[in-house]
Amino acid sequence: MDQQKPRLRNEIPIVPLRDTVVFPSSMVPITVGRPKVKLGLDSAWANDRLAVFVAQKNPRIENPAPNDIYSVGTVGLIRRLWKVDSEYNLAVEGLTRVYLKEFSQIDPYVAVKVEEIPELSQKTEETEALFRNTLAKIKRYGELGGVLTLESSIHIFSTDDPNQLVNIVAASIDLKTSDKQQILEMVDTKARLQRLSELLTREIRILEISSKIDTETQERVGKVTKEAILREKMKSIEKELGEDEDTREIAEFRKKIREAGMPDDVREKADRELSRLAKMSSYNPESSYIRTYLEWLVDLPWKIKDHKKADVEFAAKVLDEDHYGLPKVKERILEYLAVHKLVGKIRGPILCFYGPPGVGKTSIGKSIARALDRKFIRVSLGGIHDEAEIRGHRRTYVGALPGRIIQGIKNASTKNPVFMLDEIDKIGTDFRGDPSSALLEALDPEQNNQFSDHYLEVPYDLSDVMFITTANVLDTIPPALRDRLEIINFAGYTEEEKFHIAKRFLVPKQVEAHGLSSKNVEISDAALREIIAKYTREAGVRELEREIAAVLRKVAKKVAAKAKEKKIKISPKMLRSYLGAQKFSKAIAETKDEIGMSTGLAVTGAGGEILFIEVTLMPGKGQLILTGQLGEVMKESAQAALSYVKSRAKILGLPENFAQKTDIHIHVPEGAVPKDGPSAGIAITTALVSAITKIPARKEVGMTGEVTLRGRVLEIGGLKEKVLAAHRAGLTTIICPKANAKDLDEIPKNVRRDLQFIFAEHMDEVLKVALTRALPKEKSSEKTAKEKKSSQEFPVSQPAV
Repeated sequence: MDQQKPRLRNEIPIVPLRDTVVFPSSMVPITVGRPKVKLGLDSAWANDRLAVFVAQKNPRIENPAPNDIYSVGTVGLIRRLWKVDSEYNLAVEGLTRVYLKEFSQIDPYVAVKVEEIPELSQKTEETEALFRNTLAKIKRYGELGGVLTLESSIHIFSTDDPNQLVNIVAASIDLKTSDKQQILEMVDTKARLQRLSELLTREIRILEISSKIDTETQERVGKVTKEAILREKMKSIEKELGEDEDTREIAEFRKKIREAGMPDDVREKADRELSRLAKMSSYNPESSYIRTYLEWLVDLPWKIKDHKKADVEFAAKVLDEDHYGLPKVKERILEYLAVHKLVGKIRGPILCFYGPPGVGKTSIGKSIARALDRKFIRVSLGGIHDEAEIRGHRRTYVGALPGRIIQGIKNASTKNPVFMLDEIDKIGTDFRGDPSSALLEALDPEQNNQFSDHYLEVPYDLSDVMFITTANVLDTIPPALRDRLEIINFAGYTEEEKFHIAKRFLVPKQVEAHGLSSKNVEISDAALREIIAKYTREAGVRELEREIAAVLRKVAKKVAAKAKEKKIKISPKMLRSYLGAQKFSKAIAETKDEIGMSTGLAVTGAGGEILFIEVTLMPGKGQLILTGQLGEVMKESAQAALSYVKSRAKILGLPENFAQKTDIHIHVPEGAVPKDGPSAGIAITTALVSAITKIPARKEVGMTGEVTLRGRVLEIGGLKEKVLAAHRAGLTTIICPKANAKDLDEIPKNVRRDLQFIFAEHMDEVLKVALTRALPKEKSSEKTAKEKKSSQEFPVSQPAV
């Protein structure tokens, strides 16, 4: 490297380099594959073996133009050149830095005219200090593990030329291409030393941080290794002394398994898993899974149960204390408990409390648990889509757990709790399985003594558990599951029942919840009845409780503002200031008899509702238009009603072809709410006849019943809910199928006193009551024998029941 530099030619081939900078006094290996550059190297090799090696600004450019390379490079002597396949491998020695003055040739290879950059070095005290500082940093760089070849180290510590030192160090250490090019282009020796010192300082800082991380990692690994070794030694010592911690854990598990009272097959399974755990190292990841599994097995109540027998009288007292009304429901529950007391175990159907929201289904389950002095477990099934929620996950999955039934049993710590499966009608189904199918085994008294949970992998006896389910609708419960349930219907409350519930339960509960007492506030009976009648219209009492809470919030505000405020008595006149304007009217929606409108009765998930049927006639082509988001069954009822009217055209005083030039539009208001079912048949027929004959329908009459093409009125369901809705709406007369007369006993006496019931077998009987005046008589006044018989056996005018 110290030999005399050769004389430079006027034009020298150029070699563009990717991410490489060649410095004087350095030896660099280079690989070349670009055809044009190889031609230039051939020319250089044939002459003086000199070429200009220059870094590209953007290494991605395949054929760089003059603007794509830096303006300063290094003339290098090609010491060796050998060809491998289509590439040239070079050993290049950097000689001197040069400016690229002019690109004198582009083809067949690129050549440039250059001007040599003189190496100006004036030795001053400052330069000497920078020189020594750089050498010290190089030494520190090497101590920290920085990469320096032996040859580079020898040259670095043997030279006394600052520029040569900068060139060798910059070529040897790992720097960015832009930083190396910056040093190459700098002319002033002092500036070059300062820049190199800055870059070395940065590299040393990075190496120190890396060294610190390595040290901490080694210390941490060493500590863990040391602990592991010591732990193994402790195990050996404890084993010799008979005090091994793992041995104690195994012994403790073995004791718990023996005392848990497991069946023989379950105990065998637990012993096998315990043997596996005993043979495993504590560092085996599977050991934690086995330990968790064994904990579940020993924590389950295999033989622990509440032995207190059902006291029917005490249960009746508890049910009356906790719930007002519901006599049929309470009677059925007491029968259930009486059989349980005599037999000791019930293998009959599972109870399903069915009814609208807010009628006390969940709370009565708690009362049953209190009456039996058992633990109460409630699991909400609403929105569950995964079968594993019921049966658990298999142990092969990370984070696997038993299903909700087994989890509930464990939390109860007894094998015979009262277990409520809430919202069983809201279970979903998707690609993860069908949870309702998983419930079939749990809710079948003939099978649940061998209930299989995927996580436990052993049968568990659920026959002692008293399962109770709740639902708002029955249609969404799969038939196979519904077949295992005994449905107990929770109908809506009457206004009288709501009044007593509010007075006995809701008002005291909300008074206490709002920090008040009987000394601060009193809600009069008249005010309570006003809230029930004019601010709520629901089957249950949740909205009523919210309205009571709204009143008491405002009272609490007044009491808090004036600590010495006198007792506030809430009267009906004050309700407007507390709750605003009345939300509902006691009277029915229609104030007068209307042509083409009748009042039907329906049952929804929230209880009974009244349903207005509207019919209008228009000139047209005999089309039947149905609107109001009607279901398929309700549309068929409308078709049947129209067919019946057409078949009775003569009786109605209409031409036989009246429908050919008339479009009939049937609409059921509240179009955003889906409606379906056949029970609106007689209401649709009445509205249709009213519109055609121009005879108004009576506004105070509500009706429900399915109609056939021959005009027969068929039995329907949900009569109690429908009648209660009619009573709430202020109707006075109810027309229903004669076959439903048997359901009248379910309706509260005070409601029956306020209503007149008309039981009809044929549509003709319905129309005589529902319309304000009689239909035109048929031209032939003779009646069929069947019609005469019907009139004699079922007179239209009936007294109120």
